[in-house]
Amino acid sequence: MTHKVAIFVYEPINGDASRVYRALRTAHEFVSSGDDVAVVFDGSGTEALAEILRPGGKFHSQYQLVSSHIVGACKVCSKSHQVANQIAGAGIELLDEFDGEASVRKYVTLGYTILNF
Repeated sequence: MTHKVAIFVYEPINGDASRVYRALRTAHEFVSSGDDVAVVFDGSGTEALAEILRPGGKFHSQYQLVSSHIVGACKVCSKSHQVANQIAGAGIELLDEFDGEASVRKYVTLGYTILNF
């Protein structure tokens, strides 16, 4: 049975870094099992994305394992946390489905299980 999982990362890397690590490892576990995985960085989690995008950055190697499943980062949050240029410059979409922000409801209506980190 294939699962549909949307993983939302809200934690900044300089906060509880283990939550960022766990989000990436959980994504990798589901991807490795052939599941449909979408990873979204939202809120302060956009800061974590900017850091893991950087070669040599914390958890960059974990990022590389799931990079094709990262669907984007909240546009409003990326701008608010001053990381929009780094994220967009890496080719990652700035999500604005709901009033300029990433939509959780989008994934719920598509039947995804939501995991928050």
